[in-house]
Amino acid sequence: MSNLGMIIEERSRDIGDFLVGRLIPFRKKRMIGPFIFIDHMGPTTLGPSKYMDVDQHPHIGLCTLTYLSEGEVLHEDSLGTVQPIQPGSVNLMAAGKGVSHTERTPEHLRGGKSFKVEGYQIWIALPKNLEDMDPEFFHIPESDLPKWEEETARFTLVAGEGYGRKSPVPTYSPLFMVEIQTTEEFQLNVNGKLKGEIGICIDKGGIEACGEAVEKGNILVSKVEDTCNILVRPNSRLLLFGGEVFPEERFIYWNFVSSDKAKIEEAKEAWKAGTFPMMKDDDTYVPLP
Repeated sequence: MSNLGMIIEERSRDIGDFLVGRLIPFRKKRMIGPFIFIDHMGPTTLGPSKYMDVDQHPHIGLCTLTYLSEGEVLHEDSLGTVQPIQPGSVNLMAAGKGVSHTERTPEHLRGGKSFKVEGYQIWIALPKNLEDMDPEFFHIPESDLPKWEEETARFTLVAGEGYGRKSPVPTYSPLFMVEIQTTEEFQLNVNGKLKGEIGICIDKGGIEACGEAVEKGNILVSKVEDTCNILVRPNSRLLLFGGEVFPEERFIYWNFVSSDKAKIEEAKEAWKAGTFPMMKDDDTYVPLP
């Protein structure tokens, strides 16, 4: 996933136990645990002549996590990975010291009927001691993710640890990402269930927290560990994410994340010079902004 444009920081507000904003990073809050960037992709209709074609672009110092609710995307990278992702499965790429990749509509979906694509593309910063690790890629099918029900809510542990369970998605620091879907009104209590900073992304529906209604498209960031209970409305979908905070600041330039500005400058020069790790069978190139 490429952050091709600059992020416009939406207004954030304080409602007691939470800060509320429109995806991260936003004003007052740059990261939630190790999560540094969240992009809600779609919903958008593709085909028969418009498709996803994100050309070759680089990353360092982070993991990209792709989680779809509709559609299909083909991931290819400089490691030689060729992996389609369907709804409910997880693609995780650890960029480490450097990797390039593309994201495209698969050939079997081109030239036919229109279809929708929707999902989340997420950046998770690597801990300082792993920022220069060798790149890795993992695909975890939906059937391998822990799922359970509590009253009128369905839970999926997408990544990390929470609610006494552990996801098979590899992680490099303590974190969690949980999907919750409701059919009826549901009282959500996160106390003792998750460790570290907690973010709540409202994908569909809405919630009531600290006496205020918060609609879809917002993220709440908990300011305290013993947060007030959250009333989740019927037919809602939430993503809970977060984890332990890094002791060092993280810097972002384009698709590069690092605790060291010098490493970002090195990556910029390598990308401009063509010495960055590149894909063998793809000569597309997104220029450095």
